[in-house]
Amino acid sequence: MTLRLPDDLDAKLTERARREGRSKQEIAVEAIRDAQDRAELKVDDVLAELMDSDGEILDYLK
Repeated sequence: MTLRLPDDLDAKLTERARREGRSKQEIAVEAIRDAQDRAELKVDDVLAELMDSDGEILDYLK
């Protein structure tokens, strides 16, 4: 897979990789995994919050 980044983002990624002694690919893969984990957690958190705050109403509507 080839990922084309805007020049400014590529420069930031290159600098971070240099600073951390890691490859740009490692950092990009980690960022994608983190974003996916956050997206999944948000859905679960919203559903849990709804069940806590509105559980009685949801039960009534069943």
